[in-house]
Amino acid sequence: MNSAGFRELVSGRRHGWLPSLLRGVLAVAAWLYALVVAARNACYDWPVAKVERVAVPVVSVGNLTLGGTGKTPLVAWLVRWYQSRGVAAAIVSRGYKAAAGMPNDEAVELGSMLPDTPHVQNPRRVVAAGQAIREHGAQLIVLDDAFQHRRLQRDLDIVLLDALEPFGYERVFPRGMLREPISGLQRADVVVLSRSEAIDDSQREAIRERVRRLAPRAIWLEIAQRPSGLLSAEDVRGDARQLAGRRVAAFCGIGNPAGFRHTLHRLGCQLIGFREFPDHHRYTWADIASLCRWVEELDDPAAVLCTHKDLVKINIDQLESVPLWALTIDLEITVGREAFEQQLGRLIAG
Repeated sequence: MNSAGFRELVSGRRHGWLPSLLRGVLAVAAWLYALVVAARNACYDWPVAKVERVAVPVVSVGNLTLGGTGKTPLVAWLVRWYQSRGVAAAIVSRGYKAAAGMPNDEAVELGSMLPDTPHVQNPRRVVAAGQAIREHGAQLIVLDDAFQHRRLQRDLDIVLLDALEPFGYERVFPRGMLREPISGLQRADVVVLSRSEAIDDSQREAIRERVRRLAPRAIWLEIAQRPSGLLSAEDVRGDARQLAGRRVAAFCGIGNPAGFRHTLHRLGCQLIGFREFPDHHRYTWADIASLCRWVEELDDPAAVLCTHKDLVKINIDQLESVPLWALTIDLEITVGREAFEQQLGRLIAG
């Protein structure tokens, strides 16, 4: 079952006796999963499990839910913010689904965005942070996708909620999309509503009020993701505005394809075809051949669009005779920037 099919099932949008039965089975599995998560969190809350601190400040960026919430643009923004103030920042991550000895797709994408920034991947993130400090002279660690990783002490815990799916259908995986119960938000220092432009004011306020009850001391941040340009595999840049009103096809292999669809809608193009691949998908030549056949069957698209995360893995500049572009994204903080920057600055003061 692909990502879209799973969401249709756990959201309750898929009806009938078989989906209902499957949701019942998933609910039992979710109860067991939640029990394990609760036991693990209790070990850190009491504390029974050891929390280790490294010699430099650590800023963690993570999710409450499965799937994409826009972490990568925020990680890049944070690194640039600190680097612009003379701080040698490094990225540390688990390296989820990385091939042996190779960076995973997020690391490749971040490497393209931040070519001079060290990025150390290791499931033992305490070890990775120490390596970043010793070997790369890191003065600050940005810890990617680590809200549930509690062994490494962090000085600032940032959690992103996707405005399109903020609370994971209210249920823990696999019955829903939550990595842990919503009450886990009480550990957050900053809660970020990503893709905030995708919903109206009343919806944003309802989410904010719920977060305020769960994490009353957390800074509230709203960010918008705006399509800013086009990028080819040959590092050619283009103006995304040139596709407004034009016929395009698109595909992606990310955690939340609906977010990419929303971005395409904001671009104002006419979407005539859309394909989804699993998150972290490793594109093969068979996949590329399939995409070429798919593009040939469409009615004269002006371009094929994908995410930057997809492009760095495919690394070709056209499908058949149709140009292939990654849609690049600018992150704009629309609410809470001053308080957020004050908090970031405290970590490097003195």
